[in-house]
Amino acid sequence: MTKPAGQQTPTPLPSARTVLAGVAVIFLLYFGHAFFVPIAVALLFNILFRPVVRWLERHRVSAPIGATIVVVLALAGLGAAGRALSVPVKAWVAKAPASVSVARERLARFKKPVQQLDSAAAQLQEAGESAPQVKGQTVAPPAPSAASASPLLGRVLGPTTSFVASAVEVVLLLWLLLASGDLFYEKTMRVLPVAADRRAAAKVANDTEEAVAGYLVATALINLGQAAAVGLAMWLIGMPDPMLWAVLTFALEFIPYLGGAVNVGLLAIAAFSTFSGIWQILAAPGSYLVITTLQNNLVSPLVYGKHLRLNPVAVFVGVLFWWTLWGVPGAFLAVPIIATAKVLGDHLPLLRPLGEFLGG
Repeated sequence: MTKPAGQQTPTPLPSARTVLAGVAVIFLLYFGHAFFVPIAVALLFNILFRPVVRWLERHRVSAPIGATIVVVLALAGLGAAGRALSVPVKAWVAKAPASVSVARERLARFKKPVQQLDSAAAQLQEAGESAPQVKGQTVAPPAPSAASASPLLGRVLGPTTSFVASAVEVVLLLWLLLASGDLFYEKTMRVLPVAADRRAAAKVANDTEEAVAGYLVATALINLGQAAAVGLAMWLIGMPDPMLWAVLTFALEFIPYLGGAVNVGLLAIAAFSTFSGIWQILAAPGSYLVITTLQNNLVSPLVYGKHLRLNPVAVFVGVLFWWTLWGVPGAFLAVPIIATAKVLGDHLPLLRPLGEFLGG
């Protein structure tokens, strides 16, 4: 029977087998995070540093030597930055409990008007309602325990030995990937028998490398400018250790949404423990929010360009998804993974709806 003109075939729903396969992959990624996270991080930095190794190869430096130079310089830079920040970080961590205690006391002072309003409202409802009683005493809600924050802190910080082992795996795998040159790319081209498939694979690989490396470089430049602005603002406000806040801004802004929320919380705690006036307290997190808003609406669209724009809703959901699976490394890897999925969706007809949804 002939189909009427203009009528489109409805998109078939995913089968139960496809759904089960997707759930199985999610469980595999979650329970195998110790295996997959170092590989994903190494692949990400391989994309970032690959152009440098290629440039050295064009100047007659072999890939293994170029990989060694790049890895050593990267580790030296991280070591120098960590050593320069060790003193202010140790000082801030040492006084963090006292700062939290002072902030809690000052916050309680600002909560008194709200508590008075709550008390007045409770008195108005006292005639019609009665509080639950147990042996003549009012049942009070359980106070939040400090232990309730321990799972989150354990998930964010993680065991030191596991972190060191993962870092060593990332460094070794990164060196191997860089030292191998374009070996995997060349083998992929040999495996594909059809010339059209080879051209499509080459296009996907080049676009993926360009998108991910472009995102990392652009984000680093944006974060550097934002860190300078935040450090200057903290210095003008009178916050202690403005350089520390600048470095935290640079690092945390690599994690979309969640990094900024953590920074605002830390600034609020530090401001409560440093200042006594409400306007001075609000100035620290408020100035950070103003700088972030200006950066997101003016700087980011200009630097990223239309080729790196992603759907902000998809980015937010993706960050939460990968944070749930892999913690902080997952949140850091979320946008590069989404950018890679966007490139695949733009080139593979089967994933074209995904590429359309992820696009900005």
